[in-house]
Amino acid sequence: MTLDEIMRRARLWRAGEASVEAGLPTGFPALDAALPAGGWPFPGLIEILSGHPGSGALRLVLPALARLAQDRRWLIWVAPPYQPYAPALQAAGVDLSRVMIVDVDGAEPGAPAGRVPPGAVPATGGDQVLWAFEQALRFPGCGAGLLWPGALEALTLRRLQLACEAGGTLGVLFRAGEFVDQPSPAALRLLLTPQPAADALDITVLKCRGGVRARECRVAL
Repeated sequence: MTLDEIMRRARLWRAGEASVEAGLPTGFPALDAALPAGGWPFPGLIEILSGHPGSGALRLVLPALARLAQDRRWLIWVAPPYQPYAPALQAAGVDLSRVMIVDVDGAEPGAPAGRVPPGAVPATGGDQVLWAFEQALRFPGCGAGLLWPGALEALTLRRLQLACEAGGTLGVLFRAGEFVDQPSPAALRLLLTPQPAADALDITVLKCRGGVRARECRVAL
């Protein structure tokens, strides 16, 4: 049997053609159109990478956070590198009563999370941050967990993806652009390029569960 004959068999499916459940709308039509689920993969782990601090990465997820808060689900920020600006969140429609900030003992403000070895009990610093984030993703009342990690092992990323699926949550990792070439089991990976003059973001879809409709798009902030 030739390869073409195998490919034509009705019972064979290709990874890019796998069915995808409807996603959580991003609030940006151009980005929704670029994603096969029509929004953020939910539940699922997403990585938003950028080489520029303050690139607008957080603004990209605010509409989805607002929607989840309206559904009375918690938005859990684990060891954020800065204090969330309440007026900006309110202006985006986020219910502040559903925002939970988890500070971790031993973690320096702004320091990236480290890694938790499989099966280990976290001890200090970055290990505790990752442990707290994984627990947040598994918490039934959580809608989204947010984390700003540094280097992460593939096994750790896999654990976080599984935690999202177990808890029915959206896990958001804000990462530096230097990790763009790292293999990852995350359901979605985006690379952001800010366009300050246009108050916009150019978005490159690096990886997406279910295949990719469009590799690039621009959203106005």
